[in-house]
Amino acid sequence: MAVKAPSLEAGAAEPQKIEALLGGSRILARRLTNVLDTHELLLHGLPASALNQLLGTLVVLGKSEFIEKAVGMSLRTWQQRKNNPSKPLSREQSGRLWKFAKILARATDIFGSQAEAEQWLKRPAVGLNQHRPIDLLGTPAGIELVVDHLDRLEYGVYT
Repeated sequence: MAVKAPSLEAGAAEPQKIEALLGGSRILARRLTNVLDTHELLLHGLPASALNQLLGTLVVLGKSEFIEKAVGMSLRTWQQRKNNPSKPLSREQSGRLWKFAKILARATDIFGSQAEAEQWLKRPAVGLNQHRPIDLLGTPAGIELVVDHLDRLEYGVYT
């Protein structure tokens, strides 16, 4: 008996927001209908234009800070790659970009606007031992801390 991949349609608000931040099917070249679709997309690498799309939506975060801390790419590398937007990002960069978009979408839901979510990413947080969430996005452990902190904020536990 085949196991069906979890659908992205159930509770689809967040996956749709993540897709939209990355340019949707226009840039991703496919509609993501389940988690395996997302896995395959990230395995082959997000197009660099997805990074450019997300950069264009940022309200508060600076390009350099976002690219270096959230995606793990130097500003110089991005500037060189900017001229070739169809070349895919590496698996690691794709995974980090997807995770950042997911965190940004979630924080936007919690704080009510993308500008407020980006401000939160830049401010030291009591629940993160005065670390700025953006500074923790460079490692899986740091990402887990940020996601756990968002969970606590969503349920009214601030420390």
